[in-house]
Amino acid sequence: MRRSKQRAVQVTFLGTSSGVPTRARNVSAVALRLPQRAELWLFDCGEGTQHQFLRSDLRVSQLRRIFVTHMHGDHVFGLPGLLASLGLAGVSKGVDLYGPDPLREFLDGALRTSSTRIGYPLRTHRVREAAHSGALVLDDDDLTVRCTPLNHRVPAYAYRVDQKPRPGRFDVTMARQLQIPPGPIYAELKAGRTVCLDDGRVIRGEALCGPPRPGCSIVYCTDTVFSEAAVELARGADLLIHESTFCHAEAELAIARQHSTSTMAAQTALEAGVKRLVLTHLSPRYISGNAMTPDDLVAEARAIFPETQVAKDFLSIDVIAAEPPEQG
Repeated sequence: MRRSKQRAVQVTFLGTSSGVPTRARNVSAVALRLPQRAELWLFDCGEGTQHQFLRSDLRVSQLRRIFVTHMHGDHVFGLPGLLASLGLAGVSKGVDLYGPDPLREFLDGALRTSSTRIGYPLRTHRVREAAHSGALVLDDDDLTVRCTPLNHRVPAYAYRVDQKPRPGRFDVTMARQLQIPPGPIYAELKAGRTVCLDDGRVIRGEALCGPPRPGCSIVYCTDTVFSEAAVELARGADLLIHESTFCHAEAELAIARQHSTSTMAAQTALEAGVKRLVLTHLSPRYISGNAMTPDDLVAEARAIFPETQVAKDFLSIDVIAAEPPEQG
């Protein structure tokens, strides 16, 4: 069975280092390019993120929503510059920002003191209440977003994006056998609705459709020490993006600084039953030539959760939900 990419969400890593940038890795930023709409969502915006956009094939003019995990500089210092550039370019239709309570105050201060004018709608949304109550952060025609509190030195949140299921495949052959006239009626039946034909027959659309086709799910989890709340948020996700600031041997340091090791990330993936794990937010100490490298972190994680890889800047992944098996 072939899997269509029509609903694939493209995930692009624009920054994968923790704390400070390195020659090969910028600080935290992950972009989601959404299918069938000219729209980008950004998760975190470390310093230099707008430069990373320029080095990628993503169009910053398509940026519509930004989700911030917490207020540490390596996750937010790129926001004022990026938003200012959008304003100068005059290409933005508006941006919605989601994050911790101080987010708006931080932006207002930076933009006001730099005499920066934002000539497009800029809306901020606090996520703290939704994170603690389990309410949705966002619900649009095709996607929902939830979040949960993490265990870090400042208030921090993980986010989950879910595509809504689509109706099952419409059985055109059966519809023809039932002598249902093609046209607008087919659209009603494809949507699972019940229609009454001119000859008096009542046809239930769900009887002509296969099982609902699930959407994909993506979880972004950084910065935190191991978190049961993150496990619950990531339950059954197609892709878990999880920080791996430290190797397993430095677990005490990770706990002291409220960060995760490679094995904590893998344990989260295992307990949550996700399909795929990508490690990010690596300490600058793990570079080629040092005692531990990113390959070692992956090896540690794979010993617990085999479907693991490590992110690098500009890595792109298409995330597609598995289709239900064909009937018949």
